[in-house]
Amino acid sequence: MTTIINIVSIVLVLSGLVFFFGAVVGMVRFPDVYTRMHAAGKGDTLSSLLVVLGFMVYQLGRIHGGELMWTDLLVAIKLLAICAFIMLTSPTATHALMDAGYEDGIEPVLGEDGDALSRDQDTRRKGGGEPKPNRTS
Repeated sequence: MTTIINIVSIVLVLSGLVFFFGAVVGMVRFPDVYTRMHAAGKGDTLSSLLVVLGFMVYQLGRIHGGELMWTDLLVAIKLLAICAFIMLTSPTATHALMDAGYEDGIEPVLGEDGDALSRDQDTRRKGGGEPKPNRTS
C-alpha cells in the first residue's frame, strides 16, 4: 500500500512540475502581457495544486495500519487549506493585474479583427445590447 501511495504522490508532483514548465514556456513564447499573464495564472494555479496535493497524499500515506496520528492529519488539513487559498487568490490576482494593465493603456496584440474588448464595450455603450459573437469562416 505504501508503494502505491508513493507512486501516486510522485505522479502528482511530477505532473505539477510539467505544468510549471508549460507555464514557463508560455511566459517566454506568448506575445503580450495579457497572454503571458494567462499562462502564468493558469499554469501556476494548476501546478501548485498538483504539487501540494502530491505532498498531501504522501503525508496521508504515513498513517500506518489504521493508526491515526493527529500530527499527520493536521499537516494534511493544512495542505488542503493551502490548496483552497491558492484556488481563491491566484486567479483573482491574475485578473486584477490584467485589469490594471488594461486600465493603464497597455495594448494587447491584436488579431485580424481588432480589439474585441473595446468593440464589445462600444456596442454596449451605444445601446446595442449584448454583442454578437464574431464568426469568421
